[in-house]
Amino acid sequence: MTRHVHADPGARRVIFWRHGRTEWNHAGRFQGQEDIDLDATGREQALRAAEVLETRHPSSIISSDLRRAADTAAALADLTGLPVSYDERLRETDAGRWQGLSFAEIDEQFAEDNAAWRGGDPTVRAGGAENRIDVGRRMLAAVTEAVGRIAPAGTLVVVSHGGAIRAALAALMGLPPERWGALAGLSNCHWSEVHEVVDRGDALFSWQLTEHNVGLGSLPAEPIEG
Repeated sequence: MTRHVHADPGARRVIFWRHGRTEWNHAGRFQGQEDIDLDATGREQALRAAEVLETRHPSSIISSDLRRAADTAAALADLTGLPVSYDERLRETDAGRWQGLSFAEIDEQFAEDNAAWRGGDPTVRAGGAENRIDVGRRMLAAVTEAVGRIAPAGTLVVVSHGGAIRAALAALMGLPPERWGALAGLSNCHWSEVHEVVDRGDALFSWQLTEHNVGLGSLPAEPIEG
């Protein structure tokens, strides 16, 4: 018999929101932890998406301390009056030697590792630095701590980066690492939402993905990582 799990009215929610576009996103460069600003399109995206997310009545906002995420978070903070807490654990993957290279250059110079990375292998270290398991572990720790500070039925908004959010979602939902590639990444200024499962019964999970890669229809899609 199939058991349908419904979110309890007192369940907390987490919205993972990817930052707006940067020039490096537009050019197809792997940003990693390089501190790149939003471009004009990214700033417009943040303002428009913030208007939608304000209607979700967020309780708390946490953000990566990199400028592209922090400035995206500021758009929502200005509308809601909420402060933003910054946590370096919410940064994008440290991509080592890949940072600043175009995806074509990475494929040319690091073909074997890049093929495994694009294929979803969570153990591959991007540019010799972090792998997706490392990222998922630090993201999960930061988000779990922040969730613990909000009241039942509260909504936490986490402003972060494409690759980091995908790793966080997979870790939060308890997916085995070899299956993390089944989750598609997020476009710029799109978001995903999970609901806490309070009355778990025989459910094998604590969080349920209710929205994924949602955004305003006219926002352009850009490369996933960064």
